[in-house]
Amino acid sequence: MPNAPAATEVGRTVGASRLTVLSGPSGVGKSTVIAELRKQRPEVWLSISVTTRKPRPSETDGVEYHFVTDAEFDRLVAEGQLLEWAEFAGNRYGTPRVPVVERLRAGRPVLLELELNGARQIRTTMPEACLVFLAPPSWEELVRRLSQRGTESSEVVQRRLETARVELAAEKEFDHTIVNTSLEEVRDRLLTLVTAPSNGANARR
Repeated sequence: MPNAPAATEVGRTVGASRLTVLSGPSGVGKSTVIAELRKQRPEVWLSISVTTRKPRPSETDGVEYHFVTDAEFDRLVAEGQLLEWAEFAGNRYGTPRVPVVERLRAGRPVLLELELNGARQIRTTMPEACLVFLAPPSWEELVRRLSQRGTESSEVVQRRLETARVELAAEKEFDHTIVNTSLEEVRDRLLTLVTAPSNGANARR
């Protein structure tokens, strides 16, 4: 990959297109909302992360993730090619800088789905980004959603809930909060934010 532009250069070259980050606790429905949004507006580009995790049988390189070796990931980090990255369950995940910048320069709205630490890193690397927090209607509803997934042990669910408390406490760090009470309403509100022109500064609401 070519050397990535610095964050200040990115801010000058993306024009009126907007980078939006959607974050929120596990189980709040981020992926569902994004899938619904892109059904209606497929021109919204969803960044594909790189990961050192091995692909699952149903996964295809370049679709769910870009699968790379540890050495390749190290190189991407060393060269500043990742807007953000984190380690989870022994594997690393990151957002490639160049594809995001290229889409923004081309005038396409770009959407990232990230956890709290990733969103914080984006605030530093691309301060013009719009950070959106997706909140559950209530703590009880979030507990219900995580508990009824049926795909994780009670210990994993408990760890996710402990992390969710930290994430919910960070809501004030975001530019906008959307409460996930209705899929259609959340989709429409997020779409308004994603497609709004970027002015390089975000008024917190």
